[in-house]
Amino acid sequence: MKTMGTYTPRINWLAWGIGTGAIILVFHEIIVRLATREWSRADFDYCYLIPFTIAYLVWERKDELEHMPSKPSWSALGAFVIAGGLLLLGELGGEYLTLYLALWWAVFGVCWAILGWTKMRLVIFPIILLLTAFPPPNYIYSRLTIGMQLLSTQLGTALLHLFKVPAYQNGNTIDLGFAQLEVVAACSGLRFLIPLFIVGMLLTYFFRDKWWKRLLLMLSTLPLAIIMNGVRIGLTGLLARSYGLAVLEEDAHELMGWIMFLLSTGVLFGLMRLLAGRNKIQLSRKASTSQPIPPSPQKFWRTQPLVAGLLLILLAHGYLGYREATPDILPEAKPLASFPLTFDGWNGRGIAMEQRFIDTLDFTDYVQIDYQNNQGRMVDFYVAWYQSQSKGESIHSPETCLRGGGWEFLQSQATELNLPGHAPMRVNRALLDQNGQRMLSYFWFPARGRYLTNGLELKLYTFWDSLTKRRSDGALVRLITPLYPQESEQDGEARLHDLLQHIIPVLENLLPGADYPAAAEEFKLMKTDSSSFSP
Repeated sequence: MKTMGTYTPRINWLAWGIGTGAIILVFHEIIVRLATREWSRADFDYCYLIPFTIAYLVWERKDELEHMPSKPSWSALGAFVIAGGLLLLGELGGEYLTLYLALWWAVFGVCWAILGWTKMRLVIFPIILLLTAFPPPNYIYSRLTIGMQLLSTQLGTALLHLFKVPAYQNGNTIDLGFAQLEVVAACSGLRFLIPLFIVGMLLTYFFRDKWWKRLLLMLSTLPLAIIMNGVRIGLTGLLARSYGLAVLEEDAHELMGWIMFLLSTGVLFGLMRLLAGRNKIQLSRKASTSQPIPPSPQKFWRTQPLVAGLLLILLAHGYLGYREATPDILPEAKPLASFPLTFDGWNGRGIAMEQRFIDTLDFTDYVQIDYQNNQGRMVDFYVAWYQSQSKGESIHSPETCLRGGGWEFLQSQATELNLPGHAPMRVNRALLDQNGQRMLSYFWFPARGRYLTNGLELKLYTFWDSLTKRRSDGALVRLITPLYPQESEQDGEARLHDLLQHIIPVLENLLPGADYPAAAEEFKLMKTDSSSFSP
């Protein structure tokens, strides 16, 4: 009777080599982007240390890993299925964060398929830590930044008042009389909140005590970062008052940030010492292996979960390669520059966008017009159209830009508009405020015959239509009107509605709809027929 082969430690290395090679083959562009673009940004340069930290944490458990038998499981296929699905969603939907998560699930699946769940629990924390190497999406990061800017400014002002220093807070600016301290995004404290949170995670991992003490240690990083950043801003104001404006220069500013980060780390160590009480703190998870367990032989067929899982990812990768080699449908929109400047009761003036913004937004065509009605009230109208969307070249939600510009969203929700002569349509309605100045905005995403109102459904429908229709075109339409003194929200809405009833028919004529291929063929036939008639 024929016997099954068995694994030796060298064959385990072969399995790791195959798994690593497959991940590099499929995700090499994503890995290169992380290392050369994402991590090189000042806010995320700490990410360069994450791989080395993970390597150390795994190396520390090497004795246990060597002496615990691996028990691969077919359950690991679930991780590969998720990785393959996210890979397709990220590539076809044009979202890098989804691709980063696909990479993480692929790593998770390879470890699970080779080690088995019981053994993988030894390295589950380093695998989870890998998630911190992926920068958060802009719409989350900008919201956190604005919130922390305001809190840090308030704390810095309070500290100055505590030392009897005259200071007036106006939004994210502290007026000292002789100078103004503007708490910009780089001063929000978020730049060292995330590294401090990672330090908190590491201390929690090494801290062997009751679960609530470990949770308290990790969660303390958020208020600690906000408080210390407020102290940094307050101290900067005190030093500027005593030693001049030189302390506001970039080098001094960076030095103060490093000092506060090191002090915050020291506070975390002190809190851990306090929570430990009389217990000894050990910054190691190394277990005793004085009585080693000999490795157990594993059946050769147990490599099949790894092979099957990698085939799933390679299949998704191959499909994407096929898609890249075959043309998608690229609809043609009429030039947006032809958008009318005048309507009944409205006169407009075209606005030219700076080239640096055009390069950043990377749209196919755009139009921006300031309309003014007969009463002198303004509405800013903006359309950006994308012939196709891919990762890094997709529609940007105005929420991110407006929040980044210091606007606070007092209200934001989808609403249904009923305009004369037009079917009901859903748009996003937002009421914004900046230092008491309010404005009302409508925006939506016309995409292949749909009116979408949020980024999530935009990505999902882009993925689905790219998969089923081979189309990913779409647009952003945004209108903003200021609320003038003595005006209510209803006044602003009436103004937007009045302009919209003129704009919507023009937009639907300029932008490709759901039936683009048929409409395009009809348009070509009409051109051919008309060209056959000559005077």
